[in-house]
Amino acid sequence: MYKMSRTKRYVLTAMCITLCAVLPLVLHAVPGAGSTLLPMHIPVLLCGLIVGWPFGLMAGIFGPLLSSFTTGMPLMAYAPIMMIELAVYGMAAGMIIRIAHTKSQYANIYIALIPAMILGRIIGGAARAILFVPEAHATHLTWFVSSYFITSAPGIIVQLVLIPVIIIALEKAHLIRK
Repeated sequence: MYKMSRTKRYVLTAMCITLCAVLPLVLHAVPGAGSTLLPMHIPVLLCGLIVGWPFGLMAGIFGPLLSSFTTGMPLMAYAPIMMIELAVYGMAAGMIIRIAHTKSQYANIYIALIPAMILGRIIGGAARAILFVPEAHATHLTWFVSSYFITSAPGIIVQLVLIPVIIIALEKAHLIRK
């Protein structure tokens, strides 16, 4: 957890929520990039890791909601699923980073990032199965694995590479401190 004032926490959370609406617009300009690079996930995970789990939870809930209202992405029918999935990302990343205490900052980030990403995907798939019961049949598992892990593999790789780099760069620039 990083030391910062309450005001700075709120400002960073608001920036992450705003990025949840802006990044998809930028990436959806490139055909296929928006759905495979998972642009909303990055600011929510960063928020949870840098600002803390309550703020990551807020970014996960309000980011997709703001984006859906302002840009139409995600579609309102899918926004609740994204809100649940991203809320889990932000909350889990923030909670796990608090208890990760290795000598390596990169290790701490990955110890928090990877379980948060897995848990968010599982909860997101479960939410989709519950909210879209008619779709939840034998092919749902195939769709879940395909959509949440295979199709989104480029986005997962981008998150695993980019998020630690951003956090370390922010630390080195003294914009955040332990």
